[in-house]
Amino acid sequence: MESQEEFVRRAQNSDAEAFAQLYKMIYRDLYRFAYYTLQNQQDAEDVVSEAVLDAYRTIRQLKEPQAFKSWIFKIVSNKCKQKKKEYLRQDVTLDENIPVMEKEMEDGEAFQAMKLLTKEERVIINMFVFGGYKGEEIGEILHTKHSTIRSKYRRALLKMKQAIELGM
Repeated sequence: MESQEEFVRRAQNSDAEAFAQLYKMIYRDLYRFAYYTLQNQQDAEDVVSEAVLDAYRTIRQLKEPQAFKSWIFKIVSNKCKQKKKEYLRQDVTLDENIPVMEKEMEDGEAFQAMKLLTKEERVIINMFVFGGYKGEEIGEILHTKHSTIRSKYRRALLKMKQAIELGM
């Protein structure tokens, strides 16, 4: 099987099938990141779709094929920020319109503990857990030292653990 880097190179040469393979490899992680950032299924799906379309249109601009995952997550992250700005303009709360199936997810201890974290801590946890990123990669994306990212990650996990142990 071809590596992600090989698929990126092929996609940069207008190979739509190669890009489709990249999409299949990463969609789930992108969706999870967007969902936990926005806490809304439809918006997460929309953001991922828009980001993937943007990535498809601009993949030739990606200079380092091995940085594809960081690059596309940065696009999703920016789309999530734009969506949150829309929320503020429309005065919509993040908890509105959550489908019933997602409501069940909210009952989980980890999900509840995530709500106690700061926005930055949630992003870092999501990128480590759902995105599979390393501290160095997250540091690059968030323009923060990787040692700071790892410290914030450990503190966030500790905060979640304590909240769960105390029954929130």
